[in-house]
Parts: sequence; C-alpha cells; structure tokens
Amino acid sequence: MSKTLKILMTTLLAVVLLAACGKADEGTSTSTSNSKESDVFKVGLEAGYAPFNWTQNDDSNGAVKIEGSQEYAGGYDVEIAKRVAEALGKELVIVKTEWDGLLPALQTGVIDAIIAGMSPTDKRKEVIDFSDNYYTSQFVIVTKAGGAFENAKTLEDFAGAKITSQLNTTNYDVIDQIPDVKKEVAMESFSHMRVALESGAIDGYVAERPEAISATTANQNFKYVELEKGFKTEEADTAIAIGLVKGDENIDLINETLNAISEEERQQIMDQAIENQPAAQ
Repeated sequence: MSKTLKILMTTLLAVVLLAACGKADEGTSTSTSNSKESDVFKVGLEAGYAPFNWTQNDDSNGAVKIEGSQEYAGGYDVEIAKRVAEALGKELVIVKTEWDGLLPALQTGVIDAIIAGMSPTDKRKEVIDFSDNYYTSQFVIVTKAGGAFENAKTLEDFAGAKITSQLNTTNYDVIDQIPDVKKEVAMESFSHMRVALESGAIDGYVAERPEAISATTANQNFKYVELEKGFKTEEADTAIAIGLVKGDENIDLINETLNAISEEERQQIMDQAIENQPAAQ
C-alpha cells in the first residue's frame, strides 16, 4: 500500500507541474499577442466616399493597403489617419467597412477608430466618444447639369424633386426641410447615388461640399447647388470627427495631433485629395 501511494503522489505531482507549465505558456502567448496588437492602429472607413476616402488599385499618392485585400485606400481621411497613427507610434491598418458596420466594429474591438467623414451627432455620442473636429463643411445638393433643378437656389426651388442621401446620416434627415419634396429611400453609398442620378432615378442627393466637388469633378453631367438659404443644421451635423470607444485613453493625444493641423493645411489636404481621386470615384 505504501509503494502504491508513493506512485500515485508522484504521478499527481507531475500532472500539477505540467498544468502549471501549460498556464505559464498560455500567459506568455497572450501577452505577446496583445503586445503585437498594440503596435497597430486599425481604422475603419468605407473606402467609397471620395474625396474623404476611396479605393484604388495601387499605393500611388500615399494610399494605404486595405487589410485582407490587394486594394488600397486613399483620401482625406487616410491622410488624417496617417498623422494620428504616427503620433501614437503605431502602424496604420485600414479596415474597409460598410457605413452601417462602423459603429459595431468599433464597439466590438474590430477597429480602434472610425475616420470616415463621420459627424459627431448627439445620437452617436450616446454610444461612442469623438475627438475634436478635423473638418467642417456644409450641405449642398448634387443634381444633373442641364436638368430641371440646375438653376435652383433655395430649398423651395427643389419642391417636387426626388431627393435622397446616405442611410443613417444627417444628410438624409435634412431632406425633410425641402417643401413638398419626394424623399426617396436612403441609399447605402454615394456611388449608388451617383448611378441613380445619372440614370434619372433621382433628381438629386444631399452631400457635403467636398463630396459634391468630387462628384462634379468626376462627372461633368453633374452640378452641385450651394443654397442661398440652406438647411438648418447644428454644428455637429456638418463637422467631422474621429469616432473612438468610450473612455479611449489616447483621446488627448489624438486631439493634440488634430489641433496642430491648421485650417489652411486642412484645406490643402482636401484640395489634394480632390485632385488625387480616381476618375471613377
């Protein structure tokens, strides 16, 4: 009995030691993984909202490769993302994400930030934090050159027009301010809107001024209308900021980085983005 007990105790000790080694190895592995993740700054954007962000086939004009793809992302947002990543001392990784998937991706840790032409509305602030603004624009209406609304100057001039904008955006909400408007179903992307406008399915869409410049630069059949008395909006509706998880510890450094970019330089970056956008965007 004594010999049997000794064997059992020896076996039990060996099992305990192996288990302890296993836990130590697992801890080392997890630590290494977390350390690796901390070296990258994952930014989510559509890569389909020129001139803020778009998709292209190479790295020309400073475009950044899209994770899990052979394509690259360029645009104003990408240039801002580069500066933030550099300030954080991290490698920039672009994660191409549909507009409606950006908030869930941030909240679940798939991405570290949203830099996608997103406005810091009160509704969004309920679930995520925002940096200081990195661009401020205004709403205009993109329509057909030579069309019935080409010479419109006021919201009233668009009465009866078929107007739309992007799903879950302030752009779409303000359409209700147009008297007797035919508010069309919201669309997933601005590229869809451009196709719809070209085909005559809609008479126009509400966009931020840079997108409108981008659209009219890419297609001479388009014209954008800057309204004499435009949409009534809050500052947050036309401002653009970086979306971050609640309590992000890097927000102060990110704000410091953004505030170091002068208004003149921001406009230069935007002008360059408009010039660099691919013709099809």
